[in-house]
Amino acid sequence: MKRPLEGILVLEFCQFLAGPSAGLKLADLGARVIKIERPLKGDACRQLAIKNLFLEEDSLLFHTINRNKESYAADLKNPEDLNLLRKLIARADVMTHNFRPGVMEKIGLDQVSVRQINPKIIYATVTGYGNEGPWAAKPGQDLLVQSVSGLSYLSGSSVDGPVPFGLAVTDIMCGNHLVQGILAALIKRTKTGKSVLVEVSLLESALDVQFEVLTTYLNDGGQLPQRSAVNGSAHAYLSAPYGTYPTKDGYIALAMGDLNRISNIIGCDISGVYTDAHSSFDKRDELLLLLGQTFRTNTNAHWLALLEPHDIWCAPVLNYKEATALEVFKSQQIKQELDLGGGKKIYTTSAPFQIDGQKLCSAKPAPKIGADNQKINEEFDLKFV
Repeated sequence: MKRPLEGILVLEFCQFLAGPSAGLKLADLGARVIKIERPLKGDACRQLAIKNLFLEEDSLLFHTINRNKESYAADLKNPEDLNLLRKLIARADVMTHNFRPGVMEKIGLDQVSVRQINPKIIYATVTGYGNEGPWAAKPGQDLLVQSVSGLSYLSGSSVDGPVPFGLAVTDIMCGNHLVQGILAALIKRTKTGKSVLVEVSLLESALDVQFEVLTTYLNDGGQLPQRSAVNGSAHAYLSAPYGTYPTKDGYIALAMGDLNRISNIIGCDISGVYTDAHSSFDKRDELLLLLGQTFRTNTNAHWLALLEPHDIWCAPVLNYKEATALEVFKSQQIKQELDLGGGKKIYTTSAPFQIDGQKLCSAKPAPKIGADNQKINEEFDLKFV
């Protein structure tokens, strides 16, 4: 199957997660992504590990984010290497970077200079807090951005302090936003034939992912989110029954639903608390506790067998072992295998979309530092002058 972005050449001057995760999605869609890395050390993410898991000299995390790419090693402080990169830039469709503001200007690879080299290039940047402004020089790191964006006061209960999201959500969302901007820019370029600048920041992505609740805050007299005092409440702005409840052998999740109907099905008397429609939020904690007392009396299977036939939105709360054993996990081909060579393989997730009914999988692992220098030099006639 021909992939949508086949023929598009992307140069990735990015490290860590946000920018490289965008390159990952572009590669899955068929683009050729060449990762520009420092000689010897490469992307700093090669040594950034989760649970200290490494595959030979590179972290498992690096392999997760940089599969299906090529690596070209070049020293950005070396004038000869920079000249080679300028020749490569002249042939590229897209260039991404996540250096702090001012770095690319110093070496002559800022958007204005690159546009002179390639008048049709899509120039895409990731920053922490924008290219200009009072926070432009601050480090853009996921936990820090979560902390200043209000995101950490949406999870947990009212008796907790801030509860950061359990993964690099701002990095991941920023990478997705970068892909969206690049795809839109490619469409614009087909109409204008001119270079397009795409800029995203971690802070804007962190705020955008909260667009529902931020809009509520901005139009609700500045009232702060009210987290429930009950563990398991899953949304600071939503009424009961929204949340998770312990059962005799696990946990069950309930989304939005008619409280009277749900309470009748499970045999829970809420009449003393639920007196009108406003009670579902005003008396949220009391309702969550009442429902929770009932759910504790029986098993997940029992409650799901009662609720699902009535089309109540509910589900068991599963861990990774349970979730990855589901038939739907297998049928949607969420897991794919990467071939590292020498009989070594690792498993990772596949692209989350299908094109013309097919999943976009690739067995190509992350590259070694500079693994593709010779091939790229020959293909693009890159020579020292």
